[in-house]
Amino acid sequence: MCTDCGRGLPKQIMKSSLFKKLQGYWHGLGPGLVTGASDDDPSGIATYSQAGAQQGFGFLWLATLTFPLMAVVQEMCARIGLVTGRGLAANIRLQYPRWVLYGCAGLLFFSNTFNIGADLGAMAQSAQLLAPWAPFALLLVGFTVASLLLQVFTTYAQYARYLKWLALFLLLYIFSTFSIPHMNWREISWHALIPTLSFSKSQLILLCAILGTTISPYLFFWQTSQEVEEEILSGKKTVKARQHDVTPSALRLMRLDVWAGMFLSNLVMFFVIVTCAVTLNQHGITTISTAAQAAAALRPFAGKAAYLFFALNIISTGLLAIPVLAGSTSYALSESFKWREGLYRRLPEAYAFYGIIALSMVLGLVMNFIGLDPIKALVYSAVLNGIISAPLLLLVVLLSSNHKLMGAHRNGVVRKIVGWALVIIMAAASAATIFSLI
Repeated sequence: MCTDCGRGLPKQIMKSSLFKKLQGYWHGLGPGLVTGASDDDPSGIATYSQAGAQQGFGFLWLATLTFPLMAVVQEMCARIGLVTGRGLAANIRLQYPRWVLYGCAGLLFFSNTFNIGADLGAMAQSAQLLAPWAPFALLLVGFTVASLLLQVFTTYAQYARYLKWLALFLLLYIFSTFSIPHMNWREISWHALIPTLSFSKSQLILLCAILGTTISPYLFFWQTSQEVEEEILSGKKTVKARQHDVTPSALRLMRLDVWAGMFLSNLVMFFVIVTCAVTLNQHGITTISTAAQAAAALRPFAGKAAYLFFALNIISTGLLAIPVLAGSTSYALSESFKWREGLYRRLPEAYAFYGIIALSMVLGLVMNFIGLDPIKALVYSAVLNGIISAPLLLLVVLLSSNHKLMGAHRNGVVRKIVGWALVIIMAAASAATIFSLI
């Protein structure tokens, strides 16, 4: 997918075996990397920042726990796309009653729209940290229009390459942590491996929010549809052409991609929690409402470098996540109603598909002008994510375990156990969130 990643480098480096291996590894990454990176959107960063500020290192173990759980689920979604040649919503439509599909797609639309609105607001606020003279409204509209134009008027190959490179900006969160002196890595390692939970109301709400923003429903739809888009990009433009026996090498590449993307996602969660724990929590700042507020609060304690890295990354991850949020909504609704869909299509070929993307983004933009508190938007989004995650996870596990649908590529015993365990965890998290809010 990346044909120009070696340009501008010295010939000696380009000819080295290490560079060729890294280049080959980079070429093998795609939908999984983008999906994992998009999970660390500004809304997610705000949640992780709040975890570090409020609980210190207490929730670091979640980054360790959710990594394999996320990877297994996203691998199921990727296999569904590779084997069936269809997106997740299309498979649900063919296998289950329409009310199940329409209910999930409708909730996904509302959840993603709230998320887009919160992300746009966080990006504009972060841009103001770097350029205080810039009007908030102008920044909001600018980010919305720029993202929408890229989705509508670039080819899928160009757009996928753009998203892939944006994922690398997540490394700035790691740099921001290592720019802070006197880190107690022994204590950090301990909390990363040993779970601690007091089951207080505030901890339960935060736990549910982290799970809701980490194992998010939009990731399921995006992962499956992007595997299909990659097949279409290789020339397989009909469902029949894409329904082939998946080779062992294709499965290995897919797993490498998915696990790399989920590892990056959870690595960023880990370092955001650490950064806010060693700065904000240790200085008595325990309430963070937005990602931009976290970046601003870091400045006096972590230094200018960490502050700049944090603020810049909120903008870059927003540019990555918003297209994924809007795109996953459009894939779900378009497949539900059998509309032409796909980023590989031009605008005149898929007005409904691009119309849903535009509608979701415009509604998210409007949210920022009606006085909705950013933290409330995050809470509503987390609640909706929690509500639809459990039933969607159930459908993903059932579809990927279906012998008639998946054949030899259905779930094995271990994946079934992990999948069902995650369904139970997310159902409990959803119930706890609703109970806590009530």
